[in-house]
Amino acid sequence: MNKPLYQSRSRRIAIGIALYLSAVAVGLGSAWWVLTKAPWMNATVQTGAWKANLRAGSPDADMYTRASVALNALLALDRDETMYFVATHDDTGKSLRSSCTYRVEGIPPKARWWSITAYADDKFLFDAPGGHYSLNGSTAKLDKNGRFSFTTGGKEQPGTHWLPTPGDRGLFLTLRLYNPEKELQAAPTTMAPPTITSTGTCA
Repeated sequence: MNKPLYQSRSRRIAIGIALYLSAVAVGLGSAWWVLTKAPWMNATVQTGAWKANLRAGSPDADMYTRASVALNALLALDRDETMYFVATHDDTGKSLRSSCTYRVEGIPPKARWWSITAYADDKFLFDAPGGHYSLNGSTAKLDKNGRFSFTTGGKEQPGTHWLPTPGDRGLFLTLRLYNPEKELQAAPTTMAPPTITSTGTCA
């Protein structure tokens, strides 16, 4: 066999494989960016620290929105059934951390039932002592002004409803509204957002 010809053929094969692998890497990377980072894809509205994707659960949702919902582990029903608000920052704009203590306070949203759940940055529930993962319309105790409150963090705060968030990692809160009132469905930004305030205590 002609040695230069053999080497030339082997080099072309190696280059072809390298180009193929590069194309796969670029394709996967761009898909990940579109589904997790692309700002134009997320038709979001914001009230306080809470954001909602108006396309989630909507018949207008495109394939990117549906894929993003699947990737981010939200079961998006129709908006008249369920609305979702997510907070990844406190009211000052700082990213939520599981090692820090936050006080979350507000009035019950106008819905048949609601819940606020703490998730780790991998979108799974924390390994919370006692299985205290959320506060909801059934467990919330309202004060004399009709407001609920709870704290999150690695250390229990006496006298409050506590959602344990052990470790030191990213944290996000998901507010779910089941059968929200028609006015809220039509204008999500009219929801009075629960406040998220850092107490300045980090483990």
